[in-house]
Amino acid sequence: MTDLPISLLRTFVVVSDTLNLTVAAKQLHRAPSTVSMQLSRLETLVTVTLLERAQYGVKLTAAGEELRSHAHQLLGLHDRILGTFLNAGIKGKVRLGTHDHYVTESLTPLLQTYALSYPEVRLEVVCDYRPHYLASLVADGELDIALVDMSSLSGIGLCLGHDQLVWVKAEAHPLQPSAPIPLALLPEGSLGRDEALRLLKQYNLPHRVAFTSHSWTSILAAVRAGIGIGVIPKMALESGMIIIDEGLPTLPQTENTLIVSTHINEATTRLVSTIKESLFQLRSGSN
Repeated sequence: MTDLPISLLRTFVVVSDTLNLTVAAKQLHRAPSTVSMQLSRLETLVTVTLLERAQYGVKLTAAGEELRSHAHQLLGLHDRILGTFLNAGIKGKVRLGTHDHYVTESLTPLLQTYALSYPEVRLEVVCDYRPHYLASLVADGELDIALVDMSSLSGIGLCLGHDQLVWVKAEAHPLQPSAPIPLALLPEGSLGRDEALRLLKQYNLPHRVAFTSHSWTSILAAVRAGIGIGVIPKMALESGMIIIDEGLPTLPQTENTLIVSTHINEATTRLVSTIKESLFQLRSGSN
């Protein structure tokens, strides 16, 4: 009987959950070509077609839907078994603060794997769009770790990589040049909003906030719907969006910043190491 490698099933599950090879490759920290090769190898082993190309990504075949259900169960059991035997002595509580876009992108598979690998650890996650607020929670001892975007050279925390804030608009519903410029932004205190409004005021460019939400997902949906221009990290750019290169001031660089409390337990130390390694691999894969 043929054995199915766990690594191939893990790749398939991420692709089947995202239905987008580019997004899946980012989460897996692999090149899209490597992901495609792994999927082809898995299809050869099971002797059926699991995925079909769609207009904006991929879609599962009937066989793919069935395998997705089984693969989720198998991977969960596999990770729990390893975690039970390898990390039985790691216990305690880990309190992580981060931005929405990290949770919806690179942190999702990382946190899922961490929770399964350390079954005795109580993981608590707080999402907030305000980097300085999350940093203050770490300083006050209310969080153990914060993974945030800060202004370059902020001098706070450990820089794990650099990014660039960019103006984006919808590909399907491009906004016509007009004044005031309509914007879709997070509330006051978010790095993107504060920098965007500062620059527009500095260059005397008329603007208005057309859409405001605490939810990163809602902001992206508003941009795709053509309601307003958004301000996002370049690494968070999604299909259906276009970077605006002309007519607006250049936004600043940002740093992917990891802030760690002075006194942390072993469970927190393990998560810090995992985040550092994951972010390093993600940046290396994007070069």
